[in-house]
Amino acid sequence: MNPMDVLVKESGAGAPIETGTRIPDWLNLPEPKSFRPKLRYRTVWISDLHLGTSGCNAAMLLDFLSSIECETLYLVGDIIDGWRLRKGWYWPDGHNEVIRRILKMAHKGTRVIYITGNHDEMLRDYAGLGFGGIDLSNEAIHLTADGRRLLVVHGDAYDGVVLYAKWLAFLGDQAYYLMLKANRWFNRARKALGMPYWSLSAYLKRRVKNAVQFICDFEEAVAHEATHRGLDGVVCGHIHSAEIRQIGAITYYNDGDWVESCTALTEDELGEMRILDWAEYLRDEARQVQATTAS
Repeated sequence: MNPMDVLVKESGAGAPIETGTRIPDWLNLPEPKSFRPKLRYRTVWISDLHLGTSGCNAAMLLDFLSSIECETLYLVGDIIDGWRLRKGWYWPDGHNEVIRRILKMAHKGTRVIYITGNHDEMLRDYAGLGFGGIDLSNEAIHLTADGRRLLVVHGDAYDGVVLYAKWLAFLGDQAYYLMLKANRWFNRARKALGMPYWSLSAYLKRRVKNAVQFICDFEEAVAHEATHRGLDGVVCGHIHSAEIRQIGAITYYNDGDWVESCTALTEDELGEMRILDWAEYLRDEARQVQATTAS
């Protein structure tokens, strides 16, 4: 099955669905029972879910999506991993649940904008169409609550390896996939020992000099594009490295990923933007519960 067919199938129709279409019966599911209050945001950005791969932290992602409410949700590329699916079909029920949750958010009033990336580049020809209330685009301009204009783009167009040596990008993807498999076994061992999730692959990436230099070069290239367009900042993904920093007059935001770090970028009603580390949020929540129980 083509990844495009997955979107169409999960939207409940064989053709683009206009916003306001009746919610399919299978989407009318009760909200998950939880004593956790919803986290409310004006805007949320997530990227690099890599649905269709074993590296996707679908359970944590679904927990996050079920715990938030927002006016606008940006899916900033590499949502479905077409590169990996071409090599072999992998699509567990948890990945269906993520798509269903996003579709339900769209049908309940959240504006959902899907920005295409390099791993889901097969969707770029469909930019401008809508599927189940999800708008497909190759990039967007976001206006923050405090009046700033931000370029929203996946970021692969500013990655020299992807742009000029795609064969090397595919080779690097294979090496990265093997590292993620090691990361998965590592975290299974930590879970068996009662320890929380921790990304070995993200740790190694931060310690490798060439990787650090690549990230810096990438950030500056994306910031330069925002400057060239006369914008105030840029939001991207692609490099799986969550970050907020000032580069000249440009504010650079990277929302991270849901393979290694499990992070999102959020905007509140005043336009203040923060990175939300969901693994850390769950650890803090668990500590608060333990403290309350102990008292």
